[in-house]
Amino acid sequence: MADLQRGFPKMAKAPRFIMGLIFLASLALNLIDLERHLHRTDVSTSKGVCLEAEAEHLNHMAAPAEHHIRERRIGGSALSSDSVVNLDHGDPTMFESFWRTVGERSTIVIPGWKTMSYFSDVRSVCWFLETEFADEVRRLHRLVGNAKVDDGRSIVVGTGSTQLFQAALYALSPLDGPEPVNVVSAVPYYSSYPAVTDFLKSRLYKWAGDACGFPGDDSPYIELVTSPNNPDGFTRKAIVNGTCGKTVHDLAYYWPQYTAITEEADHDIMLFTVSKSTGHAGTRIGWALVKDEEVAKRMTKFIELNTIGVSKDSQLRAARILKAISDGHEWQVTDGTERFFEYGRRMMTDRWERLRVVVRSTGRFSLPEFTPASCKFAGETTETHPAFAWLKCEMEGVEDCESYLKSHKILTRSGKHFGVDIKHVRVSMLDKDEIFDLFLERLANL
Repeated sequence: MADLQRGFPKMAKAPRFIMGLIFLASLALNLIDLERHLHRTDVSTSKGVCLEAEAEHLNHMAAPAEHHIRERRIGGSALSSDSVVNLDHGDPTMFESFWRTVGERSTIVIPGWKTMSYFSDVRSVCWFLETEFADEVRRLHRLVGNAKVDDGRSIVVGTGSTQLFQAALYALSPLDGPEPVNVVSAVPYYSSYPAVTDFLKSRLYKWAGDACGFPGDDSPYIELVTSPNNPDGFTRKAIVNGTCGKTVHDLAYYWPQYTAITEEADHDIMLFTVSKSTGHAGTRIGWALVKDEEVAKRMTKFIELNTIGVSKDSQLRAARILKAISDGHEWQVTDGTERFFEYGRRMMTDRWERLRVVVRSTGRFSLPEFTPASCKFAGETTETHPAFAWLKCEMEGVEDCESYLKSHKILTRSGKHFGVDIKHVRVSMLDKDEIFDLFLERLANL
């Protein structure tokens, strides 16, 4: 401290011209810094003006004569009229706009200590099935009236309906059969059936193709019935009448936004999924309604060996989603939120009407025609508006519709994957508005 006190008087005696030099140097540095800042701002502003002018000029030059490039945004990224439109997959993001309006009624918080055990209810046939999810499944089916749930059926939960489909094949196949059971489905069948059936090269079952040509003799078989059908949207029934056959009904699209609910489905095994019923494909939850308890036990065993159960977190989230739908239809909603199935029906009706207008105007394509039916859920006659459009190219000289559309940056799925000719393609009707609008715009300009 004494040294510091001694130092201060010495500084006071420093020559005045040294202090002046320090002051002038400091002033010069500040002036230089100010000049740099002003120069940088001026350059930045000039560049911004130039870039905006250049971008406007390039857009004008690149755009077709009838309109400028319109920019849309999908998930934070820009989508221009030249972007690739991918409608190959049935990714149900169309429903996102509805769920944004629901708010906390569809939100769930799971504490860190919850859902830690493998087990849900050891007394249940499906011991990893969350009771809350099972209750909401039954409640929703009672509300819609699309499947019987109150006659002692078991509910088996799966990681999407694909796992349940595999579990059903396992459960229905004799373990000691002399040869694999034939698995068939009428064309056009769901494109994943052949690949999933033969993926593990099981000795229990094998893909045998079109059910229409299957003899249905005394040999065992499993018929897959998708209704409404993926890809063409028509109502289906089993067509093989053999004495040793079993059927699995995939009813993923038997919901009011897609088709009229004409009856309460009553089949041995019925598969459903939140992917297409609510739009929550990423939750990866499906369920099967199973009459025979022994079959349900075998399906449960398959899932146990395959994934040791199904995510409880996903089940609880799915339960919350289903509850929000049922609440919206059963209770008086006061916040102005549209009911889910009314929203879905309105959206699908609008999209199909607009697509049909474009298809008729071009004269290059055709679409299936559906017969209206009385819907018990809606209480009126409604039309079918499938989740996919089964589009056929009618232009002379165009045999491969998928390749033709791909050359115009529209990605679809060829009919060859569904067991039919390549003049057909499947087009998803469930993508976001911006994607669907761009698809219609591009289709109209072909």
